[in-house]
Amino acid sequence: MYDTISFNSEYMCVREITQEVKDIVAKSGVKSGLCVVFNPHTTASVGITSFWDKRGHEDIQDEFDRLFPLKVNYNHVETPYDAAGHVKSAIMGLDLNLIIENGELELGSSQGIFFFEFDGPRPREVYVKCFAEK
Repeated sequence: MYDTISFNSEYMCVREITQEVKDIVAKSGVKSGLCVVFNPHTTASVGITSFWDKRGHEDIQDEFDRLFPLKVNYNHVETPYDAAGHVKSAIMGLDLNLIIENGELELGSSQGIFFFEFDGPRPREVYVKCFAEK
């Protein structure tokens, strides 16, 4: 089963996509297997973190900004802003491999799946593919 989550991002935002991924898993009918969540963009990432306190998402963005400031002398010349986004995306990663068991994602009690926008705003997609265990 393959599906796409589409949305318009905001500038430097964190967007929860947990429910959309869970809905795709349920629709897939996979009872035991894997779910791959893939971000096809070079200035954004997907990750797992706590959903309890949205200020924690701001902390993640703030720390990335501290480590990789927007306006420094990057070699990348497309735009000074998106160079930092490329570095953040490469470090954080583009995909998640999640376990499906009993037809549901195996996530910790405070874990959520998030899309991290390091540039934007712009149209974004996340690809989700579910594989059944054989």
